[in-house]
Amino acid sequence: MKSFNTKIIAISNQKGGVGKTTSAVNIASFLAITETPTLIIDMDPQANATSGLGIDTTSSKHLSIYDVLINNKNLNQSITKTEIDYLDIIPSNSKLAGAEIELVSMFTRESVLKEALLSVKGKYKYIIIDSPPSLGLLTINVLTASDSVIIPIQCEYYALEGLSQLLNTIRLIQKNLNKDLNIEGILITMYDSRLNLSKQVINEVQEYFGDKVYQTYINRNVRLGEAPSHGKPIILYDPSSTGSNNYMNLVTEILNQDG
Repeated sequence: MKSFNTKIIAISNQKGGVGKTTSAVNIASFLAITETPTLIIDMDPQANATSGLGIDTTSSKHLSIYDVLINNKNLNQSITKTEIDYLDIIPSNSKLAGAEIELVSMFTRESVLKEALLSVKGKYKYIIIDSPPSLGLLTINVLTASDSVIIPIQCEYYALEGLSQLLNTIRLIQKNLNKDLNIEGILITMYDSRLNLSKQVINEVQEYFGDKVYQTYINRNVRLGEAPSHGKPIILYDPSSTGSNNYMNLVTEILNQDG
């Protein structure tokens, strides 16, 4: 079996509603469509990435990321196939909400996920992790385990508000827990070319992050919003939609960056 030089990418922003889970699910799906072995890990107790890929979050037949972090199950036992070839998921469920508290008393509590991932390194080319919308121990575990982070920023008022907290957390993790962590890219979401506000936000973000900002913006798109309720990524729900084209272009950009 072919072994890969695995790259682990976190999708993170502690602000809710920025398109974080939508981006995690669709980046992972489009990577898989290119026949790139990809694993998505749902680290959000809301489990939206899990249900968004058609996995029943209440089913007891799937071991979840909670079982890995708290019950010391091997990550390989929790791998669940999705509808898309080359795409597997480690599901989440509501039990994960209690994990923040349960992790507190653990030795090396910041690196439980990093240790767990050792058993699947080499099996996948990409591991995409959907982080929770907070900066607690779950997110710290995600950033400690990752090579890089994609930060989605939505074209709304106060888009950059709270971002300094996330950047500060990233700096602390680089200093103390994961010196190799870097920012993979900044992703503009919910873009509407008709609105001056969208252009203002992009100018601000580009001023701040320079060439770290992806050239592909994710447009506001009804089909993209509908897809999760059908348990499908956009490539299966409406492959010809604007949202589908946006994520295809984004993944092309990510793959080109990695050469």
